[in-house]
Amino acid sequence: MTRPRETTETTPPGDYRLLLPDGWFQIPLDPEQRDKSIDALVERQFRGIDDAPHLKDGLRKDLRRRATRAYRSGGIELYLSLQEVGPFTIPASLLVTLAPLRHPEALPLQVLAQALARDGEGAVSIEELHSGTAVRVRKLTPQGDDETSESSHNSLSVDYHLPVPGAMAFLLLTFSTPLEPIADAMAELFDAIADSLTWTE
Repeated sequence: MTRPRETTETTPPGDYRLLLPDGWFQIPLDPEQRDKSIDALVERQFRGIDDAPHLKDGLRKDLRRRATRAYRSGGIELYLSLQEVGPFTIPASLLVTLAPLRHPEALPLQVLAQALARDGEGAVSIEELHSGTAVRVRKLTPQGDDETSESSHNSLSVDYHLPVPGAMAFLLLTFSTPLEPIADAMAELFDAIADSLTWTE
């Protein structure tokens, strides 16, 4: 994690640690590291499959495009779920973003929560995590070309805005999954991952 700008109260943590379930794959978004990680993921997914070069190349290009876009927005790491239940893979992702404040004053969490609720961002709450107090936002977002079509569905996202101790910045955890039918169970998983975050030196 890039060290945020310090304040006079405490020294900001040098990094953070998250506990994720088995089957989640980490992609560092730094340009010097991400291509190697993406290549490793693609090779893992197509292990034993030699007759799908176009699918393999398409996945690699899509992941590189997503990683580049996330990095430009302040993304640090991208985690993708490769967890399997029987023959099915549980699709989910976690994007970790460092967001420095634009103003020199601290942003109270109550003010942030009120602003997010006012903007219609979803169900907004203030939660106590092991790493400190955070703003949580849960929402469903329509997917598909036409909300009335049979192929349309909602994706679930759960965001956590965590103030970085001693720094004028937030660490944003953005979880998402297209599995609306088990949205509550996925939200519980996302909450457990967020609650596992610890700051390190």
